[in-house]
Amino acid sequence: MSRTARFLRDNSLTLVFGTAFLLTLVGQAASGIAEVNNELVAADLQPVSVAGYLTGSDFAVDVTENWQSEYLQFFLYIFGTVWLLQRGSPESKSLDRAGTESDRDQKVGPHAGNDSPAWARAAGLRRTVYSRSLGLVMAAFFLGSWFAQSVAGVSAFNAERLRDLQAPFTWGDYVFSADFWNRTLQNWQSELLAVASMAILSVYLRQRGSPESKPVGAAHTSTGVEG
Repeated sequence: MSRTARFLRDNSLTLVFGTAFLLTLVGQAASGIAEVNNELVAADLQPVSVAGYLTGSDFAVDVTENWQSEYLQFFLYIFGTVWLLQRGSPESKSLDRAGTESDRDQKVGPHAGNDSPAWARAAGLRRTVYSRSLGLVMAAFFLGSWFAQSVAGVSAFNAERLRDLQAPFTWGDYVFSADFWNRTLQNWQSELLAVASMAILSVYLRQRGSPESKPVGAAHTSTGVEG
């Protein structure tokens, strides 16, 4: 197997989903600019250019409100599954492993192997931070995209208000407005429903060969077992 073929195989999950992400982003941009320009033409206003739409608040708020809900889902899931359990689900740890587990279980400090990350072998703050780095980064992505959504959202919201000759909102006013929370909670509820559905459906249903599923013949009560 060539080096290129090996790289594609070894990284196929990230590459396929990353490519799909870019294609759907392009599709969203194309359909979004068509919708906005249809509305502008219907109101006897000048259509926006592709560059104008891509750098404008309408596109930014639509993208970032989806991103922040996705990263919220992963942040809550990563931290929640430290302590929360679901009997029979491969999405849950075994019922006797709730919590942060021992250093031996986590292979940190003196229990780290030769191939363990350097920060897993370190002591003090470095190990503490690295031990929670995945959740912390997801939290940072969530907060960053949430803030970006709020900034882009108030800009898009005020553009509509100005067209209707209404006074603009400040950022603080918008963050506590019904429009902002209607957009935000629509996304949050769908992500939380998806997580809850996956946790409980994977108790009883199977997908052969997927690490998100238990082995097909595993008992419904088997917990923390992946196929």
